Amino acid sequence: QVQLVESGGGLVQAGGSLRLSCVASGHIFRVGVMGWYRQAPGKQRELVATIDSGLSTNYADSVKGRFTISRDEAKNTVLLQMNSLDSEDTGVYYCNAFVVTSWGQGDQYWGQGTQVIVSS
Repeated sequence: QVQLVESGGGLVQAGGSLRLSCVASGHIFRVGVMGWYRQAPGKQRELVATIDSGLSTNYADSVKGRFTISRDEAKNTVLLQMNSLDSEDTGVYYCNAFVVTSWGQGDQYWGQGTQVIVSS
């Protein structure tokens, strides 16, 4: 099996920064696209940022210039550096990854989510 475990959420004042981390573990052969999504109260889950194995990135317009996604291939880790946070960034942040397992099966996996609260 494959697990994604997030960390780094918390409470921060508007204008502050947080860094989220997600580690993929288990029977992993290869990790493809990794990304972060978020879900605000009463809203649907939305894309925040993705990064592929070639380090190409994609960001939601609302976070461009403020958030930076990166990954460590050797550690199967994806990071999200979030700067200049505002109340609209409040929500549960979920890690996502496409993983090919040791027995050759590819699938999307999700972490359990980490809460980010930005106080104004």
